[in-house]
Amino acid sequence: MGHISSMFNGLARSFSTKKGKSSRRHGEREAAEAMAKYAKKNDLILCSSGTVNVDGSNNFVSVFSKRGKKGVNQDCCIVWEEFGCQEDMIFCGIFDGHGPWGHFVSKRVRKSMPSTLLCNWQETIAQTSPDSDYEKKEHQFNIWKHSYLKTCSAIDQDLEHYRKIDSSYSGTTALSIVRQGELMVIANVGDSRAVLATKSDDGNVVPVQLTIDFKPNLPQEAERINECQGRVFSLDDEPGVHRVWLPDEESPGLAMSRAFGDYCIKDYGLISVPEVTQWTISNRDQFVVLATDGVWDVISNEEAVDIVSSTEDKAKAAKNLVECAMHAWKGKRRGIAMDDISAICLFFHSSHSHHQLLK
Repeated sequence: MGHISSMFNGLARSFSTKKGKSSRRHGEREAAEAMAKYAKKNDLILCSSGTVNVDGSNNFVSVFSKRGKKGVNQDCCIVWEEFGCQEDMIFCGIFDGHGPWGHFVSKRVRKSMPSTLLCNWQETIAQTSPDSDYEKKEHQFNIWKHSYLKTCSAIDQDLEHYRKIDSSYSGTTALSIVRQGELMVIANVGDSRAVLATKSDDGNVVPVQLTIDFKPNLPQEAERINECQGRVFSLDDEPGVHRVWLPDEESPGLAMSRAFGDYCIKDYGLISVPEVTQWTISNRDQFVVLATDGVWDVISNEEAVDIVSSTEDKAKAAKNLVECAMHAWKGKRRGIAMDDISAICLFFHSSHSHHQLLK
């Protein structure tokens, strides 16, 4: 951890000449943005379909996104290898916009989340220190959790006051992970999903769902919305699709209970608070899939894990999953416009020979 602290603080100091907390904060923000610029320049950030495989890294990432039949693609992704100039860290995020301005909202959140998170992470590290080695692991996770909560709150406030995008009836989900060594931190706002593939005792690859799809009919979500005078129900022509509605009008009909934006309904139970959880990666764990609901509406966790693990060329894993989902939409959802479909596959134990092979 020392490497980033010194690098970050050095950068932050060089950006803030005045003393004082606000200038330090400003310096940290500029330092994080400088890191993002550096990472872009050195091909460590991917914001489109493709692969990320840095020499010497044990991560290999495959990304693919396909526009649905509803107009512009409102999904977007980001992978940032050597996150925050740390060799053992990677950030992956997937964002699913909705509403008339959804594609702008999802891109805005994609742009601000990683550097804001880095900033808050660095600030939290500076303020705390664990008492013993035993506490270090839990401490590491708590730092990330605190940083994520702070980041999501700041992003939602920033978006509300951002004049160029009207987010009152538009918003985005956000699912992201940070891998730091063997620790994986998962933060989820909305109904995208993270599924881990791990080997069971009999050698089969099995799925472990790492996130909850935050749909409005989940008991704890519905309770919060009702307490805030929002309403949850499904329309007659969409049985089973529960949506969030304002107290006395038939809008906005949001199919998730957590999102950034959507300020028309933020006072009525919609929140942008992430659920933040952790997973310690073992030798049995093969990869994790992050995908938008365009995948999970038609593909089960088991199917997703099977599709990815049976794709011989890892570079094509995400594309293969998305294409299977497109095919499933045509069969299972006849007459319903296909959603945007996006997936990130992060493989954990990539060998060096694999990197050479793909270059």
